[in-house]
Amino acid sequence: MRNHLFCFSRRRLPLYHRRLFSYSVHDDLYDPPFSLSPKPPKAKKKEEKKKNNNVDNGAVPNINGAPNLPIKSDLPFDFRYSYSETDPSIRPISFRESPKFSPFGPGRLDRKWTGTSAPVQQELDRKRDEEERNRVLGAPLNEEEVAELVERYRHSDCARQINLGKGGVTHNMLDDIHNHWKKAEAVRIKCLGVPTIDMDNVCFHLEDKSGGEIIYRNINILLLYRGRNYDPKNRPAIPLMLWKPYPPIYPRLVKNVIDGLTYQETKEMRNKGLNSHPVMKLTRNGVYVNVVERVREAFLTEEVVKLDCTHVGTSDCKRIGVKLRDLVPCIPILFKDEQIILWRGNFNQEQSLDSQC
Repeated sequence: MRNHLFCFSRRRLPLYHRRLFSYSVHDDLYDPPFSLSPKPPKAKKKEEKKKNNNVDNGAVPNINGAPNLPIKSDLPFDFRYSYSETDPSIRPISFRESPKFSPFGPGRLDRKWTGTSAPVQQELDRKRDEEERNRVLGAPLNEEEVAELVERYRHSDCARQINLGKGGVTHNMLDDIHNHWKKAEAVRIKCLGVPTIDMDNVCFHLEDKSGGEIIYRNINILLLYRGRNYDPKNRPAIPLMLWKPYPPIYPRLVKNVIDGLTYQETKEMRNKGLNSHPVMKLTRNGVYVNVVERVREAFLTEEVVKLDCTHVGTSDCKRIGVKLRDLVPCIPILFKDEQIILWRGNFNQEQSLDSQC
């Protein structure tokens, strides 16, 4: 019977008959079926990953391995989603989500979420915090040390790089900075989008919130140094935001009738701006470091200035208008079809009178 099956298998059979033939061979007592070797269990690896994630997120594990909740952080500032792109002095008029839902997760932080921030619960000692920051930074770097760090980290192929987008200096970015500081003395930060309009503000919040020092600045490229006495094992506890909170609703940016003008004058200013030639064209996620200077120069000869922001996005257009309002200064009078219309108002007139006096 076995020889007969062997000879029969040499013939070319259809697929259906070949399957029947394979079943008959497997059923033979002398040809046991193939059995897979059991796979090793992976539960231990998953548990180790969970423990490592809890430690990296700032949760200090106890003796049993579980993180101690709520997480306590001694950082001397209010926790916000973005530090450089929000103004604490402007209060929202409403919220898109309930302030009860904290982006840090329920019961994971010892601070209460107010809808825009998680304020510090204890009194701040500015002098002590400044002394600790100076101790970590140590003695200032000399020119040779700065040149060595700049040559090592300033290139575009640097592995220690963080991209700063339209969110600006975010809370979770602080954790990324300290993670890079574990194995590198400095981190390269590439800035794009709306925050590049005010690079001084970005540099201030990076140094203030991380405790480091910016040793190199070239247009939109920054190098953030950790300090001589930085100890990765004693890094501050930074609880991560588990999701991006919905931005609250703020007062309207542009009014129907601009202050200082009548309704007819406001309408004429807007039409004049729409029909004028744009001062410059902005690209999406571009570098806007020279926008403020260009607008100031245009206001020396023009009363209304137009910026072409095609494909930039409506939300980014409004953020650009808010920054220009404070930095130029000027008054945004219209956002339409991704075009920004700015009126110089009485600011330039007052400055010119002061210069003449």
